Amino acid sequence: MTAIVHSVGECLVVPERIVVTPVVGIFRPAAVEGGATVREGDPIGVVECLRATSTIRSPFEGTFMGMLAFDGERLRAGQPVAWLRVA
Repeated sequence: MTAIVHSVGECLVVPERIVVTPVVGIFRPAAVEGGATVREGDPIGVVECLRATSTIRSPFEGTFMGMLAFDGERLRAGQPVAWLRVA
């Protein structure tokens, strides 16, 4: 994964964003195809912990580039699960 960084004056424009999990648990990805448009609030997957599940939602809009976590992977809070291109 290569990040493209452009410097525009005193602004730094980074066109890629990482979606992270807010909780610890087992990851179950949503059926999102590479290249699909993801809107803010769209589900990326769920994290199962004991008898509870927590939905991971995209905090921004962009093009879905791929998952960074696998189905059944144990995640820690703040771990990256997907990446989007927003530019």
